[in-house]
Amino acid sequence: METIKRLPDSELEIMMIIWEADQPVTSAYIMEKLAGEKNWANTTILNFLARLVDRGFLEISKQRRFNYYKPVIDENEYLKKESKSFLERMHKNSLTSLVAALYDGDAISKEDLEEL
Repeated sequence: METIKRLPDSELEIMMIIWEADQPVTSAYIMEKLAGEKNWANTTILNFLARLVDRGFLEISKQRRFNYYKPVIDENEYLKKESKSFLERMHKNSLTSLVAALYDGDAISKEDLEEL
């Protein structure tokens, strides 16, 4: 995969479950993890998984009668790309601007700022 594309929030949620599992998972595993949190139909989750496979974020393997999904894109790799993209888009690549926004919005404490 040449460039990592930004994921919609719903697909990112699916990826986070898979990354957290740290092993190939079935769609049933994902559905179980989302039960009570999301009101998504099983077909919706299957569609998200199919899109993630098509976009190169996941690979699928069949074992017996189950499909197992495994990440192709590493979580840290995606986080690095997303962080860089956010900094470029929202703060014109200025780390100072980002830290100032976090500090002004009380998202970062004075102690954390000093540690940085």
